[in-house]
Amino acid sequence: MFDQIEAASQRSEAHSAKKWARVLAKYRDPDPIRSSFELAVTVGPFLILWALAWWSMSISYWLTFTLSLLNAGFLLRLFAIQHDCGHGSLFRNRTLSDWIGRTIGVLTLTPYDVWRRSHSIHHSSAGNLGRRGVGDIQTLTLAEYRALKPHKKLLYRLYRNPVVLFCLGPGYLFILQNRLPLGLMGSVKYWISAMGTNIALVLWVALVWYFGGLAPVLLIFLPTTLLAATAGVWLFYVQHQFETTHWDSEEDWQLHDAALKGSSYYVLPPVLQWVSANIGVHHVHHLYSRIPFYRLPEVLRDHKELAESNRMTIRQSFHSVRLHLWDENSRRLVSFAQAKAL
Repeated sequence: MFDQIEAASQRSEAHSAKKWARVLAKYRDPDPIRSSFELAVTVGPFLILWALAWWSMSISYWLTFTLSLLNAGFLLRLFAIQHDCGHGSLFRNRTLSDWIGRTIGVLTLTPYDVWRRSHSIHHSSAGNLGRRGVGDIQTLTLAEYRALKPHKKLLYRLYRNPVVLFCLGPGYLFILQNRLPLGLMGSVKYWISAMGTNIALVLWVALVWYFGGLAPVLLIFLPTTLLAATAGVWLFYVQHQFETTHWDSEEDWQLHDAALKGSSYYVLPPVLQWVSANIGVHHVHHLYSRIPFYRLPEVLRDHKELAESNRMTIRQSFHSVRLHLWDENSRRLVSFAQAKAL
């Protein structure tokens, strides 16, 4: 009897999540003027700060470095806009969105078509225990971890260590891993995307080196890129890695239910919300990915229930770093210490 009640409850919740998807459909249409404005106020300051940082090298390398770190915020926002291009939510014209995304992809060191495909897989499988491994943070269940041999447990512990995830990982991901269409190696389309981005990136760095030497590469290009990459990885992590997130086995998994329950609402100060292009409103984004980023706050204003769902403050988000394994019995992410106690 209890199993029947639980199953009925899960069906009701899934139905509710699908209802939200229908409600949110009215927010999907982008405003081309607003989209163009958001693109301009991100690309413009990014290029201006690059120029100012270059000019400042004749005054102080510390000033150059500071301007580069500041510019990382605009590069992060460019990645978020590229993200909207991938979902076709920035402009109605798919071709226009794709070419804007490909151009931004050179600045973000991200082959657009490769990323778009892997991110699509992420959206279609988030929270599905049977379809992990593409476009997500590797997460083992408690049972899977216990079944590992000692050396593989050690490797997983190293992978989930904050130093690896947030210090070494971002640089590896954006500077090295993105140079190949990993996971999509059998398609010519994705090789063209990766190699085309690589060629444009080499030309860009070569021009910087030719006109400015090694200094602008070390003081502008690398700091801006690495800080933006670290912030991006952190945002992606906290969007799905929190204690009460949602995972299900293949047979029980529901797309909309996983989107609503398995994605956080990361509550950020206005400045950080602008820099991240509202990507913290991630539960709404996963429910309906075609909503332009600048309309996500509108959704929260109109629907208080969503504004209160899966809220996570910056302080609370730091706790998620200590969570490493999915416990299928308690349906919680737990730490290695909690896993040992269990």
